[in-house]
Amino acid sequence: MKAPIDEESQMITAALFDFLRDLDKNNNREWFKSQKARYEADVVDPVTEFIANMVERVHRISPHIVVDPRPNGGSRFRIYRDTRFSKDKSPYKTHVGCQFRHEAGKDAHAPGFYVHLGPGEVFFGGGVWGPQGDALRAIRQRIVDKPARWEEAVDGLDLRGDQLARAPKGFDPEHPLIEDLRRKSFFSMQDADKKLATSAKFEDAVEKQFEKVAPLMSFVADALGVEF
Repeated sequence: MKAPIDEESQMITAALFDFLRDLDKNNNREWFKSQKARYEADVVDPVTEFIANMVERVHRISPHIVVDPRPNGGSRFRIYRDTRFSKDKSPYKTHVGCQFRHEAGKDAHAPGFYVHLGPGEVFFGGGVWGPQGDALRAIRQRIVDKPARWEEAVDGLDLRGDQLARAPKGFDPEHPLIEDLRRKSFFSMQDADKKLATSAKFEDAVEKQFEKVAPLMSFVADALGVEF
């Protein structure tokens, strides 16, 4: 008879952060290969369980956001770094990232929710990071066209990301919302810590922040012509 699953053992624990801290000190393929079983047990399994537990929570906020718990090809970003255009040739990321992106999106620039786990850096929230070309212009134009709705959508949010030094081309530098029009990204995150991430309250906290940024997500989705 198969033993019952110990659900507590699947929770994110301090072991995840310990592994990432050790990886930062030993960021090479030989070490990672020797620690693959530890990586699977301490990182992949609990994060997969976390993602699975977020499926219904996220779908209550929006049925158009994809939450995929598959260990490979799902919502968790690969741990392997793309070093082709980087001076840093370290092969592995030293954090875990999960993106629950809109069904219409194909990459990290799609609107979505995000969870970040790393030593000394835990945060989660949502929006859109680095939209390109027509998508970026559409969001800015939506802010101009619907200023009251924009202000309502971001009320109480800590918007983050880079900004242009000047007004974007085609937009009034004297516009009352020029600070937001200069943004290159439109997202908001809540900072947390390892204590919360390894507690039974973590999923509730993430869901609460996702609900908080949902109006921003809805605004972005409308700007891009997709449902939220």
